[in-house]
Parts: sequence; structure tokens; C-alpha cells
Amino acid sequence: MFSDQLLVGRRILVTGGGTGLGKAMASRFLQLGAEVHICGRRKSVCDETATELMAEYGGRVVSHGVDIRNAMAVDEMIEAIWTTSGPLTDLINNAAGNFISRSEELSPRGFDAVANIVMHGTFYVTHAVGRRWIAGGNRGNVVSITVTWVRNGSPYVVPSAMSKSAIHAMTMSLAVEWGRHGIRLNTIAPGEIPTEGMSKRIKPGDEAGARTKAMNPMGRVGTMEELQNLAVFLISGGCDWINGETIAMDGAQALAMGGNFYQLRDWSDDDWTKARESIKAQNEKDRAARG
Repeated sequence: MFSDQLLVGRRILVTGGGTGLGKAMASRFLQLGAEVHICGRRKSVCDETATELMAEYGGRVVSHGVDIRNAMAVDEMIEAIWTTSGPLTDLINNAAGNFISRSEELSPRGFDAVANIVMHGTFYVTHAVGRRWIAGGNRGNVVSITVTWVRNGSPYVVPSAMSKSAIHAMTMSLAVEWGRHGIRLNTIAPGEIPTEGMSKRIKPGDEAGARTKAMNPMGRVGTMEELQNLAVFLISGGCDWINGETIAMDGAQALAMGGNFYQLRDWSDDDWTKARESIKAQNEKDRAARG
């Protein structure tokens, strides 16, 4: 679909690029000739991903260990990229956190765990990159990963619904404010693309996506390749007049079924207990990996 050297000369940062959707997008950018930077809290994971991708595709992948909830750490990372490698050309805001919960059972800590990564962290990275683009007279692209329910909300994932809606608002707002600098901002709102972290936290018991397939008008979940292709297109220069948009990629599920978690209203207390246990196990696994 794309010419092999389409992204030569591009320098792209993918937040949360060590695993899942971020890793998939980073690999495709690398294949197409870009210099890729990936960051995450678990630097060892990012290091392994960088080594793996360069062994498979060649090119250059630079790994950064950073907690994007820390504005100062984010600014230091971006300054280091500018100083050692040069200005970024593109930013992919992919880092996120989410879990299902009845809202009355949420703790402030649980709410902040999502909001601090998704809303605060995304703004910190976008701001650190954008102000440097403006100061240097550089054009740039920002593509953020959101969700279809920024348009209609979603029960049982209120911290994520609120935080992703903030990214949606940021994208529209900065597209207008920064457009005169040649800076574009758009978002991709994918439907379900199964990954371990996402599936264990928001689809416990349905990691393979069977329920989604049954409800989706196209009878399937999404693929990494589809996400890769859309992300490449949005930064490729193929249509630089797309600005401030959220593009749903979900097989029309949001149109048919709302695309959210309303179906969980039928869960019993036992179902919720099992879900909490699954989420706790995944969190403990991630903590062990960070340690």
C-alpha cells in the first residue's frame, strides 16, 4: 500500500511504544524508513522492543524510560531527543490505562491512575513537543489514540471516557490554535483490537473478542495492520488538510451498538468479583515486570 521509503527523514515518537498497539505502529514506521523513538515506564521492555525491531527491520529505534505522568521528566526526554537526534517530525500519543469498574466502587487512586496517564500525560508530551515545533518554525503531526465513546460516553469506564474525551477536545482545540504553524492534530478511535493488557483489564473472560464479533456489523475485531495503515496515512502527507478530526475504525460498531460497555449492566456481583481478580492479576504481573 505504501512505498518502502515513504517515511525516510521522519523522526517519530510513540508513547507506550514498547508493547501492544504502540509497538505495532512503531514497527510499521520503522519499516517505512523512519527513525523511531519509543517510551514507556518499563525501559527494559522498550529496550527489548527496540532491539527486536532493529534486528528484524534495520534502521534506528531509540528507547526512553519515562513516566509521562511526570511533566518534568517528559520535558527532559523531549529536550534530550531534540539535542541528541534533532526535532521530531511526528508524535503518536498512544500510552494509556483503563479498566472496567462499577463507578460507585472506584477509588480516587483508581481514577487518578487512568486520568494522570491518559489526560495529563498526553497533554504533557503534546505540549513539550508542540512548543518546540513552534519555537523552531517546524511543521509537525500529532496522532492520538482515543475511543469511539468520546462521542457518547461509556458506563463502567468513566475515568477513561472522561480522559479520552479530554484528548478529543485537546485535538480539536490545538488543531485550530496551531494550524497556522503547520501543526496538525488528529485522533484514531479504534474498536477492539485484542492485546494482552487491554483484554485482561476491560474484556476479562472475552480476551479473544467473541462478544465483540457477535455484536459487530462486520462480525470481527480489528487488526494491527489496519491501525498501522491508518496511522501511516495520517502522517504520510497524503492529505495534510485533515486536521482536528477523530476517525473511528471499528467496523461501524459504535453506530450499531454504541461501541461502549453498556452491556455490562447485566453482570452479577460474582461477574464483577471475577473481573476485579483478573485485573488485579494483570496489574501484579505488570508490576513484577517493572521491578
